[in-house]
This record gives sequence, C-alpha cells and structure tokens, in this order.
Amino acid sequence: MSSHAQCVLDCRQCAGLFRLGRNVEAALAMVDVFDRAQSLLSRGSPAAQQQWLQLLPPMLACQEGLDWLGLADYLEYELVALLESES
Repeated sequence: MSSHAQCVLDCRQCAGLFRLGRNVEAALAMVDVFDRAQSLLSRGSPAAQQQWLQLLPPMLACQEGLDWLGLADYLEYELVALLESES
C-alpha cells in the first residue's frame, strides 16, 4: 500500500473515531495523520501545499471549538480529496 493510500485510510479511521465520540483517541490519532499528511504534501505540487495550508486553520478551529463532526468531515472529505489528488 502506498504512503498516500495509507494516509487516506488513517484519515477515514480518525474521522470515524470522532463520529463515534471517541474524541481523545481520535485527537491522538489526528496528530499522526497531520504529521504524515504534512510530510506527503510537502513533497507535492505547490498547489497541494497551498491547499494544505488553507485546510489546516479550519480543521484546527473545529478542534478548538470541539466541533468533532465538522473535524471528521474535513478529515474524511477535504483532506482525503487533497491526498488522492496527489497520489
């Protein structure tokens, strides 16, 4: 499995944890997901790097505001789409 595919899988699993109300476990997993995504996207196209920088603030705002479902949506749809566009 490629690094991008593994990161996509991890994003979906993390989003699922948030949706199940397992916020602490999901938040810990999210740190790893963000690290992996950052690593992968930093080697991607300039457009992907820019999209990543635009995606981070609303995701972190969801986390700060305890909007777990919003954060799950960003992880499962926006971040996955970005990663798949770069794979």
